[in-house]
Amino acid sequence: MKKLLITSTELMMIQFLVPHVKYLSEQGYHVEIACSEVGGRMDDVRNTLEGVVKKIHILRLERSPLSPRNFHGYQDLKKLLSENRYDIIWTNEPVMGVVTRLAANKYRRKGTKVLYMCHGFHFYKGASLPNWLIFYPIERFMSRFCDMIVTINHEDEARARTFHCPHVEYIHGIGVNTDRLHNRNEQSDIRSELGLKKEDFLVLSVGELNENKNQQVILRAIAQLNDPDIHYLLCGKGDKREFLEALAKELGIAQNVHFLGYRKDVVDICHQSDVFAHASRREGISVASLEAMYCGLPLVMSKVRGAEDYLIDGESGFLRNADDVAGFADGIRLLKDNEEQRKRSRQRNRKAVIPYCVENVKREILQLIQIV
Repeated sequence: MKKLLITSTELMMIQFLVPHVKYLSEQGYHVEIACSEVGGRMDDVRNTLEGVVKKIHILRLERSPLSPRNFHGYQDLKKLLSENRYDIIWTNEPVMGVVTRLAANKYRRKGTKVLYMCHGFHFYKGASLPNWLIFYPIERFMSRFCDMIVTINHEDEARARTFHCPHVEYIHGIGVNTDRLHNRNEQSDIRSELGLKKEDFLVLSVGELNENKNQQVILRAIAQLNDPDIHYLLCGKGDKREFLEALAKELGIAQNVHFLGYRKDVVDICHQSDVFAHASRREGISVASLEAMYCGLPLVMSKVRGAEDYLIDGESGFLRNADDVAGFADGIRLLKDNEEQRKRSRQRNRKAVIPYCVENVKREILQLIQIV
């Protein structure tokens, strides 16, 4: 039985990695996890993986690369690795990935294999100069300290192939949780809840209300369309909510914009909507848009890294530059006015998302663990 250690923040673990941890355990691996706690979800990790993993270790790490606490996390990992012999270490995220690779370097010389999964480099086409100056040289240098780099979009894959790691692989994201999309525990009627008409056209965004997700572009597009039948639904919390609410009032569309906050029935709302709009400036891969595709929604989405891996402009919906207000307005209008286009996009998206579903990605990750 091969002994496998997986390192990540507890948020990454609970949000994305749990299905893969369970699957690897089912395949006969002795799985342990080591997590830093950055979002208060450690108890959820323990409750979810109790009886699945052999041990859960806590690391004193922060997400910020400048935090002095990270030195203690490095010491935690060195101690853990000195007391245990692992065949494979799978590490995730920038700070955790750097610290894990440094701590494991001594043990690589003794046969331990290290796999680093990149969920989206901080440097990419269109990224700021500071991101390139800080993160690019770090990731390039650290690529010497692992046996495999795994990427979830083709732009990062191409970049990683110019690094020092001899083995670079691409997988289809981290896995769309189809069980969650099927098991709709809450059967809500969002139109009745919001007092909307059956013929109203619902544009949906799902994600944190922050600068990167860029929901203000969709608001401005809705205002530009000036169509009382179009309603914009935002699911999510974030520090930009007050700004976005004020902007909706300023644009004169407050009555057509609905801030729904955190919802447990997002999947149900998705099934009742007409278009998914996503104007994000940066993504590794957009799980929210993949889930929308699985639910059969056409998309109007920004041309961010990863999007062109699974979306085809004019077939999946429309791809626009992140800050192109007129382009987003035009895409929404074209889909509203053309029911046949929406039907074709729904059919195409339900098929195109299949490789990104968690059952497929679990097998991809298992294969990489077997060959690292």
